[in-house]
Amino acid sequence: MTGLLSTSILLVRKGEEICLVSDGQVTNAATHTVFKSTASKVKRADKGRVLIGFAGGGADALALFTRFEGKLDEHQGNFERAVVELAMDWRTDRALRQLEAQMIVANKDRTFLVMGNGDLLEPDDDGLLAIGSGGNYALAAARALLANTELGARAIAEKAMRIAAGICVYTNDHLTIEEL
Repeated sequence: MTGLLSTSILLVRKGEEICLVSDGQVTNAATHTVFKSTASKVKRADKGRVLIGFAGGGADALALFTRFEGKLDEHQGNFERAVVELAMDWRTDRALRQLEAQMIVANKDRTFLVMGNGDLLEPDDDGLLAIGSGGNYALAAARALLANTELGARAIAEKAMRIAAGICVYTNDHLTIEEL
C-alpha cells in the first residue's frame, strides 16, 4: 500500500471544536515526483455534518467517499451505522477489498478510522487521529501543542501539519481545513 504513504491527514478535537486538515501534495512514490501541490483530501458529507479525510489512491478515495455517502443516505444519516456498514462492505466486497485507502470520518460526537482491510477503530481519548506518511509527525506535534498550549483545535491542527510538512518529504504546507 505505497499510496497510503504519500499524504498527511490530522483530526483534532478540543472541547466542542473539531478540525480536520490535510496537506495538498499528490506524489508518485514510484518516480519520486510531486504531481500536484494543491489537492484537497478532506470533504464534507451529510449536509456538512460529517468530515472525511482520505489517504491513498485518489480514485479509491473518491469511490469510498461515494460509497460512504450512500451508506449515510441509506441509514438516514445514522453516522455510526453508516461507518460500520462501510467497513463491513469493505471487508467483504471483492472490488472494495482491492482499494488502497484509509479514511478518517468524524461528526460532532465521534471519530473513526476506517482501513482497507475492513478494520474500524476509534482513537484514544485525547481527540487526535492522523494517517499518512506525515501523520505520526503531525500527531506528535498536535499532542505536544494540546498538552502545553491553550490553542484551539484549528490552530493546533495548522501548526502540527506545518511541523509535519517540515519533516516529511511526502507532505507539504498547502493545507485544506474543515471544521465542525
